[in-house]
Amino acid sequence: MIGDREARSGRVGTRRRWVRGLLRAGVLAVTGLVVLVVGANVRLWMLSNGHRFEVGAAPSVPVVIVPGAKVGPDSKPMAYLRGRLDVAIELLRAGKAREILVSGDAAGTSGDEIASMTKYLADHGVDPALVRTDGAGLSTRATCERARELFGVERAIIVTQHRHVPRAVALCRAAGIDADGVTAYCECRWTTLVRNNIREWLAAPKAVVALLLD
Repeated sequence: MIGDREARSGRVGTRRRWVRGLLRAGVLAVTGLVVLVVGANVRLWMLSNGHRFEVGAAPSVPVVIVPGAKVGPDSKPMAYLRGRLDVAIELLRAGKAREILVSGDAAGTSGDEIASMTKYLADHGVDPALVRTDGAGLSTRATCERARELFGVERAIIVTQHRHVPRAVALCRAAGIDADGVTAYCECRWTTLVRNNIREWLAAPKAVVALLLD
């Protein structure tokens, strides 16, 4: 009987040590992930320092780059994308830019982002001759690299939402574009803001790795 109790006690003790070990490993893993994500976001914020503006303070540039985003079932831009396009239109009308480059996925899962953006711009009075299109801007990095390599963009504003601006500016500048970022509007639901902000926080480490490998 005594031996059985000692055996059971030993097994319980072993399980407890395993549980404590797993908990410690989990805490360390979560802590490491938090440090990585926060550090990457801080790095992008530093790299884009001095190159982030609100609409009213935007510098004058030859081109405004508008990255694509999800379109609705009716093929119209959703709130995130509308905010970017509205700022691009405002910059064009204010004489802060001479043309607009829309870059996104022409075969996106939600629809043709390029067709949606160009129609929105035309419907809001933008001369189609002032709009250039890139239907293979499948990521922020691709948008920036293709703007430089295929369209010869050397100086530009990239318009996107607040949390995305540091990453967009850093990637465009790494691609060889003298880029500034301007914060886009977003009349979005709070769930949209939370989802996209989380996405941006988590995308930062990948962007920093890409910058380091360039």
